[in-house]
Amino acid sequence: MTARPLVEALESATVVTLSGELDAYDAPVLRETFAEVTRADAVGAVVLDLTRVAFLDSTALGTMVGLLRRVREAGGELRVVLPETSARRIFEVTALDRALDVRPSRDAALAD
Repeated sequence: MTARPLVEALESATVVTLSGELDAYDAPVLRETFAEVTRADAVGAVVLDLTRVAFLDSTALGTMVGLLRRVREAGGELRVVLPETSARRIFEVTALDRALDVRPSRDAALAD
């Protein structure tokens, strides 16, 4: 991972920005960050910004599926910023791009 996840608590949503190449090595930090985000009393909307992600493997993808489950269990909504980048391919192959609320930009994800 190029940098630790950046978590921003905005009025309309909590934004988690990831960057770099994400793999099994990064999974513990991702799980910890996602647990902190979903520990709040009122989860609301969570925006997972993958604009700066160059690559992610199945383990990193699994942590994102775990985030989706946690957000839904807390009554929140997960929106994923997933522009047309090389990292998008794994979402297409696994059909997660159709199962998730995928948005082309951060602005689009925050618009609701």
